[in-house]
Amino acid sequence: MNTLAALWLAQQVPNPGPVVPPGLGELANQLLGWLKWGVLVSGVLGILICAFMLIIGRRNRSATAYEGLVGSAWVLGGLALASVAALLVGAFQL
Repeated sequence: MNTLAALWLAQQVPNPGPVVPPGLGELANQLLGWLKWGVLVSGVLGILICAFMLIIGRRNRSATAYEGLVGSAWVLGGLALASVAALLVGAFQL
């Protein structure tokens, strides 16, 4: 029984690579392009808003400046995550 189990476990399980369904490759590329553009626009807008909050909160509004500083860290973190998205997904592919 042990040899039968060992032979069963030793068999190679098929592992095909990803295949684009017919007609969906161009749509997927277009959607990913739109999402990348949206992330870039949101990132620039987020950094500008945080910079504005830092400028406005300089005098007697330290809470606003603090929120701008913390917000800029979140924006930069989001941009960093977006920039390595494809690498992360590729690292965890089956």
